Amino acid sequence: MAEYSPMMQHYLKTKEEYKDCILFYRLGDFYEMFFDDALVVSKELELTLTGKDCGQEERAPMCGVPFHAVDSYLYRLVQKGYKVAIAEQMEDPKLAKGLVKREVIRVVTPGTITSAQALDETKNNYLMGIVYLDSRYGISTADISTGEFLVTEVESDRELFDEINKFSPSEIICNNAFYVSGVDLDELKNRYQVAISALDSHFFSDESCKKVLKEHFKVGSLSGLGLDDYPTGVIAAGAVMEYMYETQKSTLEHITTITPYSTGQYMVIDTSTRRNLELVETMREKQKRGTLLWVLDKTSTAMGKRLLRTWIEQPLLSSDAINHRLDAVESLVNQTVQRGDLIEELHYIADLERMMTRTVYGSATPKEIYAMAQTCERLPSLRQQAESCGCAELSEIVSRIDPLSDIKDKIYAAVDPDAPSTLKDGGVIAKGYHPEVDELRSIRDNTKGVLAQLETRLRQETGIPKLKIGYNHVFGYFIEVSNSYKAQVPESYIRKQTLTTGERYITQELKELENKILGAHERLIALEHRLFNELLESIGAQLDRIQRTANAVAELDVLAALAQVAAENNYCRPTCLLYTSPSP
Repeated sequence: MAEYSPMMQHYLKTKEEYKDCILFYRLGDFYEMFFDDALVVSKELELTLTGKDCGQEERAPMCGVPFHAVDSYLYRLVQKGYKVAIAEQMEDPKLAKGLVKREVIRVVTPGTITSAQALDETKNNYLMGIVYLDSRYGISTADISTGEFLVTEVESDRELFDEINKFSPSEIICNNAFYVSGVDLDELKNRYQVAISALDSHFFSDESCKKVLKEHFKVGSLSGLGLDDYPTGVIAAGAVMEYMYETQKSTLEHITTITPYSTGQYMVIDTSTRRNLELVETMREKQKRGTLLWVLDKTSTAMGKRLLRTWIEQPLLSSDAINHRLDAVESLVNQTVQRGDLIEELHYIADLERMMTRTVYGSATPKEIYAMAQTCERLPSLRQQAESCGCAELSEIVSRIDPLSDIKDKIYAAVDPDAPSTLKDGGVIAKGYHPEVDELRSIRDNTKGVLAQLETRLRQETGIPKLKIGYNHVFGYFIEVSNSYKAQVPESYIRKQTLTTGERYITQELKELENKILGAHERLIALEHRLFNELLESIGAQLDRIQRTANAVAELDVLAALAQVAAENNYCRPTCLLYTSPSP
């Protein structure tokens, strides 16, 4: 039997390493799928199924999607519960010797997708890890798109379902013991539309889970993270972290904290009560309209919308914490003008949380980065409006909002205001930011003008009035001088061709210009890629500042929204007293 072609051998080897995934294999401008993957994807996405010569008698079933539009196809597959491994070209095919090097750069799953097109900006996209051990459930929940990372433990099935219902994860990973614990997995999948998979035992090793958490958060002991009281939760959190490492192929720098919590910190609302109260979705239509969230959601930012949902899903029990929020809301209710100005400013704030995740990943688009600068431009005014309320609670929030003026200035200097959504066609870097970019653009867009300028200068330098610059496919660009002026040709000119009417020459300067002209566009695109990636790295280095600011803005947005609803509906402030159970 004939061997598979070298490319197909590499494809099959890669596929063997990612058996549980659909493999998107980059070939030029397309991601291609072969064999069973092609059959599945062509059916699920309604793509045309073709074939490819693979070295065998029969052609391999094949289908493909354009690389520049891959996000929409990924989203549709992930929505259906599939995992997708992205095998990318790791070198320029034009420069590669032999087979182009390809590697899987990430695995996209329902709980780890970060594409802006795929995510609902109004809600978190949670990945949940569940570990069943010694009759306890360790639970860790992460939103990779925002960096949120939580951990807790519960004892009963009812409490477990309450946590699942609270977070509504799009994906659950678990140990084998959970799979056989007696929990009705089919009910879980059907009720919550969640993908569930059991991972290999190595993900749940007690020592390796502790190690990955300590290394990621750079601590010598888990005590520093407040995890001493959550031994089973630590295993769940370590497994989630390891899973995110394996799928994202990145350092996950944007996950900077892990928050342990006790279910006793929040009001216990069981699954049935939560459903009947219609907090975030109606019982019958599963819609937002008609719910408590629908009534209260006057938020202006995507970050605020997600935080409001979290506050509704997790009501506080501490009267001090509740009154702290109510004090801020009351202050805003009583200051109509300031509240209106504050809400107006909030409308201009972009989703910094998810922008930063994509920035750290290197997948943020030029338009997103420019929108980040526009958001930074609004932060000083936002701070001023909140400060003018004279409320201690709001002032504390304002103290956490960094103006980020240095980041704003850096982006405005680097990114063209009319930058496109993608890098593939250039036009990203602003004029004046980098001299080589400006030069390459000038050459690309004005080749005739550049050559005419050079021709005029050479005529002046040599005193040859009819010196001409021409081009052919054999010699490239050349300088042509008629026989009557040969004696005036400088010694630095190199003869390339003799004609009956004259001579053709080249110079080092013309050769360098030729290289620039012929490769100007490709080099310009490559240079813009490099400069933009350097910009993303420099912004990513300010992750802590930007995340802290994003969290504070989200909180300010929710408080302003609640105040607006209270004012519009003439709500009165509830009295919240500390309740102490009577002594027996």
